[in-house]
Amino acid sequence: MEHSQVILRPVVSEKSYVLSAANRYTFRVHPDAHKTQIRQAVEALFEVKVLEVRTLSVKSKPKRRAGMAGRTRSWKKAIVQIGAGESIPIFQGLQALD
Repeated sequence: MEHSQVILRPVVSEKSYVLSAANRYTFRVHPDAHKTQIRQAVEALFEVKVLEVRTLSVKSKPKRRAGMAGRTRSWKKAIVQIGAGESIPIFQGLQALD
Protein backbone atom coordinates (compact mmCIF):
# COMPACT_ATOMS: atom_id res chain seq x y z
CA MET A 1 0.00 0.00 0.00
CA GLU A 2 1.34 3.45 -0.91
CA HIS A 3 1.86 6.12 1.76
CA SER A 4 -0.87 8.37 0.31
CA GLN A 5 -3.33 5.48 0.54
CA VAL A 6 -2.52 4.82 4.22
CA ILE A 7 -3.12 8.38 5.48
CA LEU A 8 -6.53 9.48 4.22
CA ARG A 9 -6.97 12.89 5.91
CA PRO A 10 -6.43 14.71 9.20
CA VAL A 11 -9.14 14.61 11.84
CA VAL A 12 -10.22 18.17 12.65
CA SER A 13 -11.86 18.39 16.07
CA GLU A 14 -11.46 20.15 19.39
CA LYS A 15 -9.66 17.15 20.83
CA SER A 16 -7.20 17.05 17.92
CA TYR A 17 -6.35 20.74 18.51
CA VAL A 18 -5.59 20.03 22.17
CA LEU A 19 -3.47 17.00 21.26
CA SER A 20 -1.51 18.93 18.61
CA ALA A 21 -0.14 21.17 21.38
CA ALA A 22 1.50 18.01 22.81
CA ASN A 23 2.92 16.95 19.39
CA ARG A 24 0.18 14.36 18.86
CA TYR A 25 -1.62 14.49 15.54
CA THR A 26 -4.79 12.64 14.59
CA PHE A 27 -5.41 11.10 11.16
CA ARG A 28 -8.11 9.05 9.49
CA VAL A 29 -6.30 6.01 8.08
CA HIS A 30 -7.05 3.05 5.83
CA PRO A 31 -8.95 0.35 7.77
CA ASP A 32 -6.39 -2.34 6.86
CA ALA A 33 -3.31 -0.25 7.74
CA HIS A 34 -1.26 -1.35 10.74
CA LYS A 35 0.96 0.73 13.04
CA THR A 36 4.19 0.13 11.10
CA GLN A 37 2.59 1.26 7.83
CA ILE A 38 1.14 4.35 9.51
CA ARG A 39 4.53 5.23 11.05
CA GLN A 40 6.32 4.86 7.70
CA ALA A 41 3.65 6.87 5.88
CA VAL A 42 3.76 9.81 8.32
CA GLU A 43 7.57 9.87 8.31
CA ALA A 44 7.68 9.79 4.49
CA LEU A 45 4.89 12.30 3.82
CA PHE A 46 5.70 14.89 6.48
CA GLU A 47 9.45 14.28 7.08
CA VAL A 48 9.17 13.99 10.87
CA LYS A 49 10.34 11.39 13.40
CA VAL A 50 7.44 9.36 14.78
CA LEU A 51 7.80 8.26 18.41
CA GLU A 52 4.51 6.43 18.95
CA VAL A 53 1.41 5.37 17.02
CA ARG A 54 -1.92 4.55 18.66
CA THR A 55 -4.80 3.22 16.59
CA LEU A 56 -8.48 2.76 17.29
CA SER A 57 -11.55 1.76 15.36
CA VAL A 58 -14.40 4.26 15.51
CA LYS A 59 -17.62 2.28 15.63
CA SER A 60 -20.69 3.19 13.58
CA LYS A 61 -23.57 5.06 15.20
CA PRO A 62 -27.29 4.60 14.58
CA LYS A 63 -28.94 7.50 12.74
CA ARG A 64 -32.48 8.32 11.59
CA ARG A 65 -33.49 10.58 8.75
CA ALA A 66 -37.03 11.07 7.47
CA GLY A 67 -38.21 7.94 9.26
CA MET A 68 -35.51 5.74 7.74
CA ALA A 69 -33.13 4.02 10.12
CA GLY A 70 -29.48 3.59 9.18
CA ARG A 71 -25.94 3.68 10.50
CA THR A 72 -22.87 5.80 9.88
CA ARG A 73 -19.73 4.14 8.54
CA SER A 74 -17.13 2.73 10.89
CA TRP A 75 -13.56 3.96 10.33
CA LYS A 76 -10.04 3.76 11.71
CA LYS A 77 -8.22 6.58 13.48
CA ALA A 78 -4.52 6.92 14.33
CA ILE A 79 -2.98 9.25 16.91
CA VAL A 80 0.67 9.83 16.04
CA GLN A 81 3.20 11.37 18.45
CA ILE A 82 6.19 13.06 16.84
CA GLY A 83 9.49 14.24 18.28
CA ALA A 84 9.90 17.45 20.25
CA GLY A 85 10.54 20.54 18.15
CA GLU A 86 8.90 19.04 15.05
CA SER A 87 5.49 19.85 13.63
CA ILE A 88 3.21 18.84 10.78
CA PRO A 89 2.39 21.88 8.62
CA ILE A 90 -1.21 20.96 7.78
CA PHE A 91 -2.20 21.60 11.39
CA GLN A 92 -0.38 24.95 11.65
CA GLY A 93 -3.01 26.94 9.71
CA LEU A 94 -5.83 25.53 11.83
CA GLN A 95 -5.58 27.77 14.89
CA ALA A 96 -8.60 28.04 17.16
CA LEU A 97 -10.37 31.39 17.21
CA ASP A 98 -10.22 33.25 20.51
